[in-house]
Amino acid sequence: MIPDQDRLDHLDPAARATAAIGRRPRLAVYLLVLAAALLSWAVLGAIAVRDAAGRLADGPGGNLIEALPELPLPAILESFVALCLAPIPAVGPGLYGFSALALMWMLMSVAMMLPSAAPLISSYCEIVDTALARGAAAVHPVVLLAGYMSTWLAASLVFASATLGIQAIAGLQPLEPLAGAAGAAALGVAGAYQFTALKDACLRKCRNPFGILFSRWSTTPAGIFRLGAGQGAWCLGCCWALMLVMFVVGMMNVFWMALIALFALVEKQAPGRLPTRVAGSMLLVWAAALLVISTGPA
Repeated sequence: MIPDQDRLDHLDPAARATAAIGRRPRLAVYLLVLAAALLSWAVLGAIAVRDAAGRLADGPGGNLIEALPELPLPAILESFVALCLAPIPAVGPGLYGFSALALMWMLMSVAMMLPSAAPLISSYCEIVDTALARGAAAVHPVVLLAGYMSTWLAASLVFASATLGIQAIAGLQPLEPLAGAAGAAALGVAGAYQFTALKDACLRKCRNPFGILFSRWSTTPAGIFRLGAGQGAWCLGCCWALMLVMFVVGMMNVFWMALIALFALVEKQAPGRLPTRVAGSMLLVWAAALLVISTGPA
């Protein structure tokens, strides 16, 4: 028999649904992650398709982007897409231009990196389910997720600033791919980082979040938010170099976004260092080839 304080019969349907979500935190956070990822991919795909006839077609996988259909978007998203595609001289490198780039990087982070946070989310939900079953206090997983994404929001601001700086030096528009020595340098950094001890340390934290979550357990929202932000920092340390590849293939190349997202997911699930080392070797070979091509005879 359900205790009176736990009954929901006196609530209207909407309130009952809301209360049920609160009692089933795993379902709520999984639905939120799915919705955020799908929305991010939809907006990024719309940007890519609308620009496929221009500069994106030059990047690797650009021909696949041209084959994607152009889907209609709500007016507010269409305005955002138009702002992202506008040349920097027209928009200006001020607040609007920077905000568009930062939001674009945030969407890329959600689309590419949020799915790879599955071990973190699943582990925390297991701990919360156990705590609730025992009648103990537990903070909703959405708070952990908010802390995790706050780290990627801060990273998006840094990536946006780097985009404006790099493209200003190279004389390109923000969505255009880097080529020559600049592209080779980005790939070289991304490839070399795969062999560093810091990469290995961050990857271990991402693969085994249960111990960290359990040892730093908190029953306050602020504590869980900080815990999520800390795990987000480990994830950023694991994946930031891979994001440099987007400078080389084109900022809105959804083909490479999907490839990097898949690799990040596999890398955090598979044991050992083989995927990391293989990816690093491929990036270094790519960097060397690009450098040779760019410095060879015309």
